[in-house]
Amino acid sequence: MIPALVAGLCDDAAVFPPGNASLPDAVRAYRERAGEWYAGMVGPLVLPADALARLGELLPPDGPRLPVSVTLPGGPAGLPGVLTAAAELPVELRSVEVALPESASPDEIDAPEGLDVYVEVPRDARRAEVLEALTGRYRAKFRTGGVRADLYPEETELAESIAAVVAAGVPFKATAGLHHAVRNTDPETGFEQHGFLNLLLATDALLTGGTTARARELLSERDGTEVARLVGELDDDRVRATRAAFLSFGTCSIGEPLAELVELGVLREGVPA
Repeated sequence: MIPALVAGLCDDAAVFPPGNASLPDAVRAYRERAGEWYAGMVGPLVLPADALARLGELLPPDGPRLPVSVTLPGGPAGLPGVLTAAAELPVELRSVEVALPESASPDEIDAPEGLDVYVEVPRDARRAEVLEALTGRYRAKFRTGGVRADLYPEETELAESIAAVVAAGVPFKATAGLHHAVRNTDPETGFEQHGFLNLLLATDALLTGGTTARARELLSERDGTEVARLVGELDDDRVRATRAAFLSFGTCSIGEPLAELVELGVLREGVPA
């Protein structure tokens, strides 16, 4: 079986940069992956709201429903249209991911019961107010990178963000820039990139009484052998608690994190899901 540490960890964001897969290619790849041994590692297909209008022609009406998470970059006002469109498609709408323009508030989100709502936490003075509004209601979404260096929060900022949601009991996901399992410098762009296993370790540290400074140290760790060793020391209870807090991250490539998890020994290649 896929270990609980990475079960459902990778949301398939193939259509987003830098992957930029076409919608037909992304849907086809997602559906073909269903029988693979690592399928249990993959969460829903993440799509922008405007993709729903083109999705129906790609899905057989009598086939299995496609699990999707839909992003609303324009804010809460787009949610009713997403709910209507999804209800007419053979999809399983697992979650929505709502950005907050400066004039928007989490209080404007009118989601049906049972739908998971991720609210993108702004990297400005609104952060504390937004996080307070999420507590007991919604999930948080942190951007951890992008197409410019300034879109990557440095270790202290990210450690403080994780510490804030852990303290508030707000589960979170991360998106953008997590191209590798371990902290690294991109050789082409020079961007300093976070590692998704580093995020897992930082979350565990904060959940088990560690300081924000310790979380920062773990986010900074670049030695893959050391990261794998620390991950291997997590017992079942710590894994459950960590994954209940850090739910998933969006990646435009499933193959890259898969290969690195196998290389680091976190996954055993070929073990059926």
